[in-house]
Amino acid sequence: MQTDKDLKVRSALFKRGFGSNIEGKAIKWVLLACALLSVLTTIGIVVTLVVQGWNFFMEISLWDFLTGTRWSPILKPRSHGVLPLVSGTMLVSVIAILFAAPVGLGAAIYLSEYAADRVRRIVKPVLEVLAGVPTIVYGYFALTFVTPYLQKIIPNLIVFNALSAGLVMGIMIIPMVSSLSEDAMMAVPRSLRNGAYALGATRFEVALRVVVPAALSGIVASFILAISRAIGETMLVTIAAGATPRLTANPLESIQTMTAYIVQLSLGEAPFGSIEYNTIFAVGLLLFFITLFMNLIGSLIVNKWRQKYE
Repeated sequence: MQTDKDLKVRSALFKRGFGSNIEGKAIKWVLLACALLSVLTTIGIVVTLVVQGWNFFMEISLWDFLTGTRWSPILKPRSHGVLPLVSGTMLVSVIAILFAAPVGLGAAIYLSEYAADRVRRIVKPVLEVLAGVPTIVYGYFALTFVTPYLQKIIPNLIVFNALSAGLVMGIMIIPMVSSLSEDAMMAVPRSLRNGAYALGATRFEVALRVVVPAALSGIVASFILAISRAIGETMLVTIAAGATPRLTANPLESIQTMTAYIVQLSLGEAPFGSIEYNTIFAVGLLLFFITLFMNLIGSLIVNKWRQKYE
């Protein structure tokens, strides 16, 4: 026979279970709404770029846009060849990754293989502070510190150039390379290291010949994500690289990137709805596809080279 105490306990348990069930469903719907908001935002951005870009390509052929070597959508004679902007973007990004890849990978190897736990807990957050510095600060750092210093080494270097912008951008993406690479290396099982040490390998040999190959998919993914970050950078290149759309591979010259052009024309110089205005969305659409292509390559590399350990 059930007592009053048993009935109260069962009632409390029922209410608790019922309340937990409602709370769980509420959290589920809130998280679903957050996920849908992200998806809808992405769709909205893509639709805006496609619609406005379509208005541009109704007047300018896609072939002329992608293969033209002169970019002058405002000044006469007008030309809409985007290659100078693409080359400027890639030039700065290549300089950045050539600087950030070895430095970031070296920092990752030190943190995962050499640093003590106490040192790692201090150095890694300090290194990641670089990722929190506003990009406009990096731009003025490149313009007021790095460029004057480079001018002492290269006397003919002009104030706005791709070299200083690329080097400072490399500093900016070092935390991304080092942090992601270090996480990939830390995921390598300790048994692989111990086996290499048992065969007489040194710590340096273990790091380069065992750990790095085992974590290669994560390391390559960090490089690709860093390049994508560099391609999409705006304020740094706007301030330090210049505003001269030039098809060149010379890092000592002034160039203009795709993002810098978008900033320049977004200041209100072009009438709304004009072809000059729509060039913003055409360039933005191309930039979107470039970064999407880079991310897809990164996903393919990770899926192909990923090694699972049990």
